[in-house]
Amino acid sequence: MTPSGGRFIRYKRSRFATRLPVGRRYTRSHYWLDRDDRGRWRIGLTTFATRMLGDLVECTFAVAPGDQVALGQAIGSIEGFKALSDVYAVAAGRFVETNAALDSDITLVESAPYGDGWLYALDGTADPESLDVEEYVHVLDATVDRMLASRREGEKDV
Repeated sequence: MTPSGGRFIRYKRSRFATRLPVGRRYTRSHYWLDRDDRGRWRIGLTTFATRMLGDLVECTFAVAPGDQVALGQAIGSIEGFKALSDVYAVAAGRFVETNAALDSDITLVESAPYGDGWLYALDGTADPESLDVEEYVHVLDATVDRMLASRREGEKDV
């Protein structure tokens, strides 16, 4: 699956590089949202988020198709070798489905984060504070800068 339109922005900062699909919405918590041809939101994790989790082991959901979910609600969890994290609803409305392909190949979240590695679909309203790709680049810049500054502070303490 190719991201809608096939257009990307190349991003590189320090040792982190990725390609971000244009035309999607992004959140400060490193999710992406893409409206499909039926008007539903397909939602996944950005490359940055998957790198922070490490190699992924499992993704589970605590909601079922048809359930109503609220913006910010914890709806599941994703486990990587580096971290266990809640999966949050970054849109409000009716939970439609999980990505069944992840049941047999969780690595799709890492290998195809903006394509076949999506997490779930929801019919409703996207987070009103979601960002376009250019705004998300600024979030990434600030996040990477904080991580680099923290690393430098840690080196000074040694």
